[in-house]
Amino acid sequence: MSQFDVTIIGSGPGGYVSAIRCAQLGFKTAIIEKYASLGGTCLNVGCIPSKALLASSHHYEELQHFADHGIEVSGDVKINLEKMIARKQAVVDQTSGGVKYLMDKNKITVFEGLGSFEDATHVKVSKKDGSSEVIESKYIIIATGSKPSNLPFIKLDKERVITSTEALKLPEVPKHLVIIGGGVIGIELGQVYLRLGAQVSVVEYMDRIVPGMDSSLSKELTKVLKKQGMKFYVSHKVQSVERNGDVVTVKAENTKGEIISLEGDYSLVSVGRRPYTDGLNADKAGVKITDRGMVEVNNHLQTNVSNIYAIGDVIRGAMLAHKAEEEGTMVAEILAGQKPHIDYNLIPGVVYTWPEVAAVGKTEEQLKEEGVTYKSGSFPFKALGRARAGGDTDGFVKILADAKTDEVLGVHMIGARCADLIAEAVTAMEFRASAEDISRMSHAHPTFAEAIKEAALAATDNRALHV
Repeated sequence: MSQFDVTIIGSGPGGYVSAIRCAQLGFKTAIIEKYASLGGTCLNVGCIPSKALLASSHHYEELQHFADHGIEVSGDVKINLEKMIARKQAVVDQTSGGVKYLMDKNKITVFEGLGSFEDATHVKVSKKDGSSEVIESKYIIIATGSKPSNLPFIKLDKERVITSTEALKLPEVPKHLVIIGGGVIGIELGQVYLRLGAQVSVVEYMDRIVPGMDSSLSKELTKVLKKQGMKFYVSHKVQSVERNGDVVTVKAENTKGEIISLEGDYSLVSVGRRPYTDGLNADKAGVKITDRGMVEVNNHLQTNVSNIYAIGDVIRGAMLAHKAEEEGTMVAEILAGQKPHIDYNLIPGVVYTWPEVAAVGKTEEQLKEEGVTYKSGSFPFKALGRARAGGDTDGFVKILADAKTDEVLGVHMIGARCADLIAEAVTAMEFRASAEDISRMSHAHPTFAEAIKEAALAATDNRALHV
């Protein structure tokens, strides 16, 4: 029987990063993955492939505006969806291959098969050929991730009524894509196909899209996407989804009790994700699972069984790849006797549409609910020289700071390059910077980052310079 110091079940961003850190710290480490490709949902059917399609479709969209820049393209410009998806898969394969390289480099043993508990120190690996083996491990980390959620009355045929997984490899550009759920995944994939020529309608139960973010971001993103042609039906509760041949009919009820009917050739069900513990047999190890299907952990990410830990989407908190990575590193360092810490308030969230949306810290709604007195400063991208030069003038940066101490409590932005710009806000808040601290930092000109400085000036004494 193979024996290890640490065994990780699941090779997503949380799992493989945890494995690398464990190996760096001197642990004999194993990782178990049920699929042939390492990297979990993020690398295979999530973050990476969706960003590849967003990038390809963005290039096509930019082409429509080349004339504004004095670039005249003659002849027909055509979309080759098959080639676009093939490129996406090549990016996925290269990235997953990179993870395999890292496993080899760090001398981590990889087991391909379904990992399930035999008891608290033994894990069975069930392989596709029907064989199995049991490995012994002093510590075990559960990193089994999540799967797309569904509504109980919707039958997913994965052909016309699909999840995000199928949306990444459609055989054609939809004529009308009806998206159920206005969260990050639905909006991102919706913009991909909107750019490629589809009519896109979004049905959202809440009163706004990306409802977990600051309402000002939701409002601005809605305005921009409407301008691009996306249609929204917020505060609508889906009643039924029926397929008849190549037609999918989605019926939803608004707040007045009226029923609307949307007919499309595809319907993407994007109503969130659920923790994935199928086949884990956690009960054999005595690991407690909550009523919501999550693995229960303490503040050290330790389950009720002392040698078993859990990280990422399978536990509480935001289902984000970078959150899982931080947790994977944290557990490895705890096992090594170190004292790591994660500030969950400083885990940024990003929507990779264009314009990009990013945020960290508290929203205005949260500050009001908590009774915190705060001040707000905003700066629009249209007042930014770099934004005008590039033609990316949609959006703004908003900084929320404590009214008494001036400490930055939240940063919310929508615009070009915000997915990268948010790192400045995270850094500032990690060191508990004030709005004035940021405002006194020199920012290169002309850059998009200047919007952060200007928003900080606006929050400090309402003294933004360029608006």
